[in-house]
Amino acid sequence: MQTQELLSGKLLREYQTIKAMVQIYCKAHKQLDSADCEECQEFLEYAHTRLDRCPYGQDKPTCNKCPVHCYKPHMKIKAREIMVFAGPKMLLPHPIMAIRHLLSGREAAPGKPPANSSNRHIRKNRTT
Repeated sequence: MQTQELLSGKLLREYQTIKAMVQIYCKAHKQLDSADCEECQEFLEYAHTRLDRCPYGQDKPTCNKCPVHCYKPHMKIKAREIMVFAGPKMLLPHPIMAIRHLLSGREAAPGKPPANSSNRHIRKNRTT
């Protein structure tokens, strides 16, 4: 199943943002297109899975505001490295995406997520 088909709304926008950041990071550090880089593709697949299974679902906050840290420690370090490098560089190639991401980071931290509100749970309930 295609990545775009599983995510929608805010989750898809978040995935597209991290994908754009990975492209900027990979091009600068490895002189490769991220589609050709196995390490970057592995990270994007991991990020996609984490977004799909986020307990907040469509109400997901930005990762730095989220009380639930769902990335494994080494992937969390990789995500932070990518975001710190590529975040400021997003304004030129993707200004709207960058501004949306900055504005969503200003939202208040949410409380405990409601049960079964992840994108995956909702999708599974629709098919059964």
